[in-house]
Amino acid sequence: MFGYREIFITFWRIGWLSFGGPAAQIALMHRELVDRLGWLTEAQFLRALSLCMLLPGPEATQLAAYAGWRLRGIPGGLLAGGLFILPGALVIAALAAAYVAWGQLPLIQAAFFGIKACVFVIVIEALLRVAGRALKGNAHRLIALAAFVAIAAFGLPFPLVILAAALAGALTARSTATASSSRPTSGLWLFLPGIPIWLAPIALAWLAGSAFLTQLGLFFAKLAIVTFGGAYAVLTYMTQTVVQDLGWLTTGQMMDALGLAETTPGPLILVTEFVAWLAGDVQGGPALAATAAALSLWVTFVPSFLFIFALAPSIDWLASQPRLAAALEGVTAAVVGVIGTLALWFGVQVLFSGQTIQAGPLQLPDPTGFDWRAGLIAALAAIALLRLHLGLLWVLAGSAVAGLLLAL
Repeated sequence: MFGYREIFITFWRIGWLSFGGPAAQIALMHRELVDRLGWLTEAQFLRALSLCMLLPGPEATQLAAYAGWRLRGIPGGLLAGGLFILPGALVIAALAAAYVAWGQLPLIQAAFFGIKACVFVIVIEALLRVAGRALKGNAHRLIALAAFVAIAAFGLPFPLVILAAALAGALTARSTATASSSRPTSGLWLFLPGIPIWLAPIALAWLAGSAFLTQLGLFFAKLAIVTFGGAYAVLTYMTQTVVQDLGWLTTGQMMDALGLAETTPGPLILVTEFVAWLAGDVQGGPALAATAAALSLWVTFVPSFLFIFALAPSIDWLASQPRLAAALEGVTAAVVGVIGTLALWFGVQVLFSGQTIQAGPLQLPDPTGFDWRAGLIAALAAIALLRLHLGLLWVLAGSAVAGLLLAL
């Protein structure tokens, strides 16, 4: 039996080294947990990864929680998953506080100009990567196109698009999974009591009369249960809500938030903490900012642990259900279209200064608004990432330096 000390040391280390998004984080955990330590077999790791991809929420965080659960039950899962999140959360809190204090300085803005151009390329890279994995046939391509049009042209709600994609996938996709004769193990005894624990801070905010914290908690709680396909899939939805509908952040601040989240360890969905910190500071200063950030972390990540602890005992049964796997394939195909809308939005904001022209129901970039400086940085970042395969942190740092040089 592995002790808590070993789990602490291992996942504290993994938490600080988990740069580069979910693919890099999953590869890091495979190298540590399967190859180096032998805590999980190859088959156990792959089944766990399949389960995490079925669930809403950050799959790398859920994979860490599953590994801890395998070793020491629920306490081990809480320890491993929590340590995977904690380093990035601490860094994001420090960056958010620094951004509030110094983010409007001209040199800082110039550096962020370069980072934004690089983030646009990162979104394109994510689009290409997900498309290569998800679009397995014409049915999936149609689902992706429909998701893009539904959001970009008609502004349909993201949860509705995901639900429709799951239904379309279950009805049309052909999964290679084979139904298992084994029976699932019920985990509702854990999941159902966990729901009021998850929502308790929102109830406390409501009882305390804080309309802002209540609204923020409810929004991020809803976001947590529709985060299929990674953080990029919900960024468009989050941006539309916090910028256009609620007015908590400006478009520029939202783009800066994503740029900073890309530079930190841990899951990209930690961008919710940064957004909550900035929104809380505007509403009530540093104390409310820290409270809002803590609330966003709680409602974002608690469901991931509940899902894992409730469903991990049934992992073999879940991995063998053809309809469930087919529904997931439909959702993953829709995520391609959703990330496409995010790429379009980023391209308009970064390369064309937000200037658009109307083309039927779509708003497309206005060529007269093209910013050659952003285009140059984006082109260099694309060569570095997509052709030379340089490290993400190096490319982000180089883009920030390029932004400073062009400003000078």
